[in-house]
Amino acid sequence: MTVGEKPAVAVLGAGAFGTALANAAGRAGRRTLIWARDASAVAAINGKRSNEARLPGARIHDLVSATGALEEAARADMILLVVPAQALRGVTEAVAPFVRAGTPLVICAKGIERGTGRFMSEVVAEAAPAAVPAVLSGPGFAADIEKGLPTALTVAAEDDTVAKSIADRLGSSTLRLYHTSDLRGVEIGGATKNVLAIAAGVVSGRLLGASAVAALTARGFAELTRFGRHFGARAETLMGLSGLGDLILSCSSLQSRNFALGHALGQGKGLDLVSGKGALAEGALTAEILVEKARDAGIDMPIAEAVDAVLGGMIDVDQAIAQLMARPQKAE
Repeated sequence: MTVGEKPAVAVLGAGAFGTALANAAGRAGRRTLIWARDASAVAAINGKRSNEARLPGARIHDLVSATGALEEAARADMILLVVPAQALRGVTEAVAPFVRAGTPLVICAKGIERGTGRFMSEVVAEAAPAAVPAVLSGPGFAADIEKGLPTALTVAAEDDTVAKSIADRLGSSTLRLYHTSDLRGVEIGGATKNVLAIAAGVVSGRLLGASAVAALTARGFAELTRFGRHFGARAETLMGLSGLGDLILSCSSLQSRNFALGHALGQGKGLDLVSGKGALAEGALTAEILVEKARDAGIDMPIAEAVDAVLGGMIDVDQAIAQLMARPQKAE
């Protein structure tokens, strides 16, 4: 991209998923700018055409470049916020002064803000009131998107024409994007499935069998559905890519950071994994606030509660499993 040329897409965050999405936008023919805090990442992307620290083996597309200046990235027609959920407010507040009114800020984080209990779209609406919140979510691993493997995700905005516009600009022959106006439903699916994926990982790591993982996933979906419907999500959204689809993916693969965390816990590894170095499992930071919101609303979420209790050190894995299996018999 030449100096002074306005990018069509900006990606705030140079992690694995941000880099993969930037390359996907490049393959869709969009001039794309990645913003990164780390000067070495900017230099590697612009010079070596790689981001080995976050997405090994990937070549940066010719239409993609990097910057360390938020004001430069904010000139884009569309901005993807690909930062951790608990960092979303800070990054949005930092970029807000430079964002033109009406610019879509597309949230790619999956979580609920700790302390406030805000959903991600509410965080963006508060931090950048002139922008238009949107969400991109669904069953997609960074490595699959980067390799150009067939992937389908959902884009949501309160105005479906905005969601469709985002989908049209980012979609390609290998990245199929569906659109919806059910903003809340899409973001709830992503936040809740992260917590449930930890539980599925525990069951897998404890070698409790494929039947147990399937049962956990199905009952977890029932919890996701109860929570989503209470907060206004549509049933079809929860049954779609950003709900059931993302849950199935995250509950079945060690590529999922949340599943991998649960798997390690199931194998008897310590809780220091939650705050230690390495890939961030968003569900570990979402579990407590998810359970708090559910309890306040009178929503029954025993699996999520068990995950929160294990992560909080209140019970161990075996106690959590025993408690879930000892629950009273009930109609499905």
